[in-house]
Amino acid sequence: MNALVIDIGGTNTRVALASGPAIVPGSVRRYRNAEHAGLDAVLARYLSDAGTPPIQSACAALAGPVRDGRGRLTNLDWTIDEADIARVTGARRVRLINDLQAQGYALDHLSPGALIPVLHGPQVRGGARLVIGIGTGFNAAAVHAGPTGTLVTAAEAGHSTLPVSDEAGLSLARFAAGADGFAAVEDILSGRGLEHAFGWITSQAGSPRTMAAHSIVERAATDPDAAQALRLFADMLGVVAGDLALNHLPFGGLFLTGGVARAVTPYLDAPGFAASFRAKGRFAPLMAEFAVHTVTDDFAALTGCAGYLAGQG
Repeated sequence: MNALVIDIGGTNTRVALASGPAIVPGSVRRYRNAEHAGLDAVLARYLSDAGTPPIQSACAALAGPVRDGRGRLTNLDWTIDEADIARVTGARRVRLINDLQAQGYALDHLSPGALIPVLHGPQVRGGARLVIGIGTGFNAAAVHAGPTGTLVTAAEAGHSTLPVSDEAGLSLARFAAGADGFAAVEDILSGRGLEHAFGWITSQAGSPRTMAAHSIVERAATDPDAAQALRLFADMLGVVAGDLALNHLPFGGLFLTGGVARAVTPYLDAPGFAASFRAKGRFAPLMAEFAVHTVTDDFAALTGCAGYLAGQG
């Protein structure tokens, strides 16, 4: 029985075939959203490329809020509807979920080598877990073991207020804020957010510069401003991830996902991330109870969609 699984990000859409909770080997394809008019065009192209296989069910993970089988991408002007997916694919059963929910459903199906330890700590089997996605945007989702299977809650954590604790933080927030004057978490903790951090640092130094996120990471060893931007990013990630850990108490572990998370992981070894994560006053000892990992599997959301469909029966 063929299932179609779809991961719709702000920049790319990934599509694959699945059998049960497993992705069919060799079936994954990646499409740039800017080259397509909408998801319908992406799916039509994929099915054509795949030889028009019959599809019985489909699950799509969307980088944006989902309600009543319909959602809109946060960082792209696409609206996604379960009925449209059914029409294009011929699937009789379609489910649309948030992309971080898909990452949460993937945790039980990842290969043993798909995790890089960032902060060590005990992990309680069956304890709550937390996934934090950092890519085009930022989001988080709690993962709970329920009586009928895994339950992953939806959220839009990237649009929470960027935490500010001093004059420098206030200056950074003002620099990163949009036209409405509101500075959200993902205005720093995302690909464009890393660019904002770099722009603010160079502006503070009196020599404003711009640099693409991937170049900031690549040049950190030779460009002091790029290195400082990554340190700022790591510090802010520690603050926000620590706050989220206190909100959800993920004694089963905290998992960083997404392209930007993977890119900055080598820079999380520095003391700044750990210090910021654990700087919670009298609750600092509790913070040592939360292990942090980075998920290296770029297609984990597809695996999560497959696992979700399989778990739904």
